[in-house]
Amino acid sequence: MILTITMNPSVDVSYPLESLQINDVNRVDSVNKTAGGKGLNVTRVISQMDEAVKATGIIGGTIGDYILKNLEIEGIQHDFLKIEKESRNCIAILHEGKQTEILESGPMLDESEGTSFQGKLVHLLENVSLVTISGSLPKGLPHDYYASLLSLCKKKNVKALLDTSGRYLKETLSSMDKPFLIKPNETELSELMGKPLTTTEELKEALNHKMFDGLEWIVVSLGAKGAFAKNGNAFYKVTIPKIEVVNPVGSGDATIAGFAIALHQGQSAESILKTGMATGMLNTMETKTGSVNKNNFQKFYDSVTVQKVD
Repeated sequence: MILTITMNPSVDVSYPLESLQINDVNRVDSVNKTAGGKGLNVTRVISQMDEAVKATGIIGGTIGDYILKNLEIEGIQHDFLKIEKESRNCIAILHEGKQTEILESGPMLDESEGTSFQGKLVHLLENVSLVTISGSLPKGLPHDYYASLLSLCKKKNVKALLDTSGRYLKETLSSMDKPFLIKPNETELSELMGKPLTTTEELKEALNHKMFDGLEWIVVSLGAKGAFAKNGNAFYKVTIPKIEVVNPVGSGDATIAGFAIALHQGQSAESILKTGMATGMLNTMETKTGSVNKNNFQKFYDSVTVQKVD
């Protein structure tokens, strides 16, 4: 079974409007509410691909109850640390071809709550083969908190995939216990290296940097251009076809879900890359964020080209 960790889940609320009227009343005819947060998008895609998955993290209040009810309706197993503090809403206003977001920061956690989740994770790791950790941390937890979770995974010999950015990623890369896989995009990698990266040689040089020592997989998302990856000492260029995108939000999460499935199944390096790219593309074809149609998987899988780079 795959375990997904979402430390700061949310209810994602989508308001579609023909136009957004500033300093006036805006009425919506339809509202879409889903259990959100990057890790729950990963969870949903893994479930829709018919792989066993369980969701965990920290959740609280009536918003947390709504998230759990939503997961139960979708038939997704979960075991969250429940707190009294309220989980968050994240609002997206879709207007005139634009998306304006209003994101709550979520609850302020204390040290005891962080410690309690670590204890829960130790128990959960007994029955899983792989873990995904996604998104930002709630306020109150130290920036190196993910490193402590990775240490627990290492002690249980469980591979961990980490999808985060900024200071959370930097803190993790400077720690002793590294994730099995990270998936920065082109911009995030450039920020880590302190310079723009545009050529294949520049990407290769960047991924050979000592900060990435101890990582088995680094997959750099290049958007519509595909990806550039390093597995061990081997480099790969991944090309995807041009597609008509319906909703790109959550495609990175769907990609992580594909990687997790393929790694869990012990697939080859080429197949791992093709599976992740395929699930990412499948997400762009759906209106609902973090959602795929498994029936179209083989078509998209076959459309991905993986080339080993010398």
